[in-house]
Amino acid sequence: METSHVIVLPGGGYSMLSDNEAEIVADRLRSHGLSADVFRYPVQARHPAPLDAVRAELRRVRAAGATRVALLGFSAGGHLAGHAAFTARQGTDERVDAAVLCYPVVSMELATHRGSQDELLGADAGNEVRGATSLDRLVTADAPPVFVWHTAEDEAVPVQHSYLLAQALAAHRIPHALHVFTEGEHGLGLAEGQGAAEQWVRLAADWLQARGW
Repeated sequence: METSHVIVLPGGGYSMLSDNEAEIVADRLRSHGLSADVFRYPVQARHPAPLDAVRAELRRVRAAGATRVALLGFSAGGHLAGHAAFTARQGTDERVDAAVLCYPVVSMELATHRGSQDELLGADAGNEVRGATSLDRLVTADAPPVFVWHTAEDEAVPVQHSYLLAQALAAHRIPHALHVFTEGEHGLGLAEGQGAAEQWVRLAADWLQARGW
């Protein structure tokens, strides 16, 4: 029997982990019938430490019996989820079957949200490593399906990040959904009482369940 699981990666600029993007989110996913838990990856740690930790967690979850695994990440956690999903070796226990990215940091080359970039790569990181850790440059034909949501009002991580990723996904014909809600600042978490963005959990759960979760 196949079993499915969602690993939640909170945001926090790679410097901390946001509580409103952690257990409360896993609880809500479980209320939609999904198996989910939170992985508290290392922060204030340089690349590739967070990525290596997520890969180890993927191996652990699969060893525990999960045959289908999704990563769901917020902001910097969205970057980490995408990084693990787009660089996983196919046919290994580190593979990711779907990714749900919530107002993700996508590009390490844009001038926006330099805090995440500096925490992960260092302020003096060169163009080569910035390009090699930008999600829009990591998408290949082997990428898993991706669900992305963002708000047009997000000033901390502008929606341009998600547009860059969506263009890359479209160019490689990767099944994906992109939802851009008009209102809402950065770091909404469940977005309760925040207008249309509050729909995202149901939309993401429906999207995952249509793919076997």
